[in-house]
Amino acid sequence: MILITDSGSTKCDWIAVDNNGNQLHEKIRTKGLNPAILKEKKLNKIIRNSDELMQIKDQVTHVFFYGAGCGTTNPKLILTGVLESIFVNALVDVLEDTMAAVRATVNHPSEAAVVCIMGTGSNCSYFDGLRLHQRVVSLGYTLMDDASGNYYGKELIKDFYYNKMPEDIKVAFEHKYNLDADYIKYNLYKQPNPNAYLANFAEFMFLNKDSEYIIELIKRGIRTFANNMIFQYEEELKTVPVHFAGSIAFFSEKEIREVGNELGFTVGNFERRPIEGLVEYHIKNM
Repeated sequence: MILITDSGSTKCDWIAVDNNGNQLHEKIRTKGLNPAILKEKKLNKIIRNSDELMQIKDQVTHVFFYGAGCGTTNPKLILTGVLESIFVNALVDVLEDTMAAVRATVNHPSEAAVVCIMGTGSNCSYFDGLRLHQRVVSLGYTLMDDASGNYYGKELIKDFYYNKMPEDIKVAFEHKYNLDADYIKYNLYKQPNPNAYLANFAEFMFLNKDSEYIIELIKRGIRTFANNMIFQYEEELKTVPVHFAGSIAFFSEKEIREVGNELGFTVGNFERRPIEGLVEYHIKNM
């Protein structure tokens, strides 16, 4: 049995497949397992708290884990060790979430493309048909992650406090969330996963897309992301499409296509949840 896993900072999806390519269980979901943010003890606890995973752990022969925060050496080693300590009979392969986005969005395994992630966090890489090229090392939600859920959460909260929201949007935002300053600061500075906390606010945009303020906010983030990340591959953009994975991208498809036309890059495929494409990829390559 193999386990295919797609993890962001907010949630993590697990699918078990037998040696004949048959899915064995319903999709298992846990909290997100970002080793760049969570300590080893917390990663271990999240996995072991899943009764479904504990029931099958000794039958697993290979774990293919794709995740946010797995693009640098130390977090990757920490998560690999945690997985090996739980799935004791399995070979463990930990890859960054950008490779999950590639395998879930490209039209065929050797297609060259610029591939973007816009979920809780954001990232962008170039896949040449064989290898992944990363020209910017992500420094995470505090300094980067343009056009991500946590980016838009920060922008919404700042606009609320700076009195930059239209009055009707401000009233709706205040009605939906606890915007007490002490409560926000407690979640940002005293609680784990502040990036996931911020990303929760992004849902508000997609519930209020009839507002010009919201549309411009979405586009502003996409333009910033394009200029900082997508255009790192300016030469490649002349001949390849730009694919997108993640919920923020999925729900912003119209705005992304409009910004692509405006800035001059070709927008390709969208995949809300890469896990389905990953399962298909691994079944084909068993």
